[in-house]
Amino acid sequence: MAALVVEVPRWDPLPVRLASAGAALDGLVEQIEHVQAAGAGVPQVAARLREVDRLITRWQAVRLALVRAADTADVASGSGASGTSAWLAGRSKTSGAAAAADVALAGDLATSLPVTRQAMSAGDVPRESAAVIARTMRDLPAGLSAERRAAVEQRLVARAREVSPAELRRLAARAVEAARLSAREVAAHEDRVQRSEEERARARTRLSWRDNTDGTTDLWATLPSASAAVLVKAVQQMTAPRRAGRAESDGHSTSTGQQAPTGQPAPTGQPASTVKQPARPASAQERPTAQERANERGLAFADLLEHLPTDRLHGKVAATVVVTMSLAQLHEATGNLGTARLDTGHAVSAGQARRLACGAGVVPAVLGGASLPLDLGRAGRFFTEAHRTALATVYDTCAARDCDRPYAWTELHHEDPWATLGPTDLAKAVPLCGHHHRRVHDPTYQHAVTTDRTGRKQVTYTRRT
Repeated sequence: MAALVVEVPRWDPLPVRLASAGAALDGLVEQIEHVQAAGAGVPQVAARLREVDRLITRWQAVRLALVRAADTADVASGSGASGTSAWLAGRSKTSGAAAAADVALAGDLATSLPVTRQAMSAGDVPRESAAVIARTMRDLPAGLSAERRAAVEQRLVARAREVSPAELRRLAARAVEAARLSAREVAAHEDRVQRSEEERARARTRLSWRDNTDGTTDLWATLPSASAAVLVKAVQQMTAPRRAGRAESDGHSTSTGQQAPTGQPAPTGQPASTVKQPARPASAQERPTAQERANERGLAFADLLEHLPTDRLHGKVAATVVVTMSLAQLHEATGNLGTARLDTGHAVSAGQARRLACGAGVVPAVLGGASLPLDLGRAGRFFTEAHRTALATVYDTCAARDCDRPYAWTELHHEDPWATLGPTDLAKAVPLCGHHHRRVHDPTYQHAVTTDRTGRKQVTYTRRT
């Protein structure tokens, strides 16, 4: 008599746990609105927001683990999809590029990034930072031992817990120092990574347009970041709020809206006043809407195009970009490795920086051993454009905590007020956007200024009780 064999399906607890988590979310929005109506303070709201962000990161780690499981099981073949990325894009209603990035990151986390995977599962490292770590690890020198690779990953994860993904990306090139390589090996690696990125950027560069037959033309462009930075900074300088050609009475430096940035000549070689700042709508004098700001930028861009030097297109552009590099890098014979930093926050290879210096509006800020500008003035009655240029080697954004408004929009505030005999000293200059500058002088707020070991200042605000 044949024995009857019954296969009992393996119990999968995941659906039950997902349903339980979903039930926990039910009504949560209404509960938050109730707490808000009850008058929760800023610290309580901030703490809850941080915890929600941690939970979102943990859910993203769960999702990437499922993506990896789907890729390993080749579920795409059962649906007729061309691959896991295409299958995921259809299931998640995301773009093909985003799905491919998820599949790649899920594979890296599962196979070669144990520390990153653990940190993301705990909610300590967001998905964007995990992607930066994965890309950095893929770019490491091929001959690096497993022990040294692990040291680099640990360094990156530690920094990812402290800084934003954008800042982590800027720091990532130097993370190879954790592998105990020589200074020249670190510089060579950094240079190789940066040059590879620049080559990929050039390969992806595109420009297309369409005449709308209504007096307008649509443009679509993908540019290398270093090239786009020149355009972006020029437009930002022309449209920055509260910078309309007047000097502040309290000694704060402003940029003249009626001239090219930092006092450089207009592209045509004519007086700078020929490049006009676009007229701002009356309703935008105080707080322009997003649409009005976009219109201002478009008008500024059109104005720049109309003043291109068509008789000598090889000439300099009407924007000054500050390139920070060491004295050795300035000389091609000795400084052909490593990277330089633009005041817009972008990194370029040392060779690219030297090329920019030949044909663009570039001010090289040569640094000494203590990273202090060697050739820029320090003191005076008013903050000057020299001060602004020097600080561009330190700041990419407003110095207020969590503010991402670009440095080009800022005004220089005296850390020690001039009215109380505070000096107009480079070490006491604090770049603040218009909003946060007004907050400094608002009696309903108090502020604190801290300075890190690099000399960069951060301003935090609290409402007075």
